[in-house]
Amino acid sequence: MQSGKIIKVCGMTKGENIQEIEALGVDFLGMIFYPKSPRFITEKPSYLPSKAKKVGVFVNTSPEVIQIQDIRYRFDYIQLHGNESPEQCKELIGYGFKLSKAFSIETPEDIERTKDYDGLCEYFLFDTKCKGVGGSGKVFDWSILDLYKGETKFLLSGGLSLENIDQIKAFKHDKLAGYDLNSRFETEPGIKDTQRIKEFIQLLKYEQN
Repeated sequence: MQSGKIIKVCGMTKGENIQEIEALGVDFLGMIFYPKSPRFITEKPSYLPSKAKKVGVFVNTSPEVIQIQDIRYRFDYIQLHGNESPEQCKELIGYGFKLSKAFSIETPEDIERTKDYDGLCEYFLFDTKCKGVGGSGKVFDWSILDLYKGETKFLLSGGLSLENIDQIKAFKHDKLAGYDLNSRFETEPGIKDTQRIKEFIQLLKYEQN
């Protein structure tokens, strides 16, 4: 993005919607392969990104299953959103995958957990802690990220929206790589509101310029 920050839109399910969002110039488009998610991708979309990076989101999934989906989708990144260990990350790297790893953040101990994964992932994703797996659509206290001193850059996630764009623009961290957009930019689960995402990008771009 011209803002200098990555824009990732996650939970894509339909080809036409993927094409519309990609045309906005977003960097990453995520598809969720977790059956319990309301954005679980049940069939291959009629269109897959050709410019934006394809991100496959998996939760405690075996490397064999990830490889099968990769044959169909040709992912640029695998996002791990479960309790995957550093050893499992190393195994996937051995298969040639580039990884991002999601962490639910609430306490200093949650920040501490990231140390074991530093250097294994291209990006971390810092999200709001909630019951179960996946996003809550709620914002966590970003000030706790002052404790994060790792080398891995991260995407900020969890409740990002037009309504809190001022707080998003005010948040600074030298390892902040970009933003992960999902439920607050939907017309229904898995279908993104193109106009709202366009407005978010324009507001972010204006701030950076």
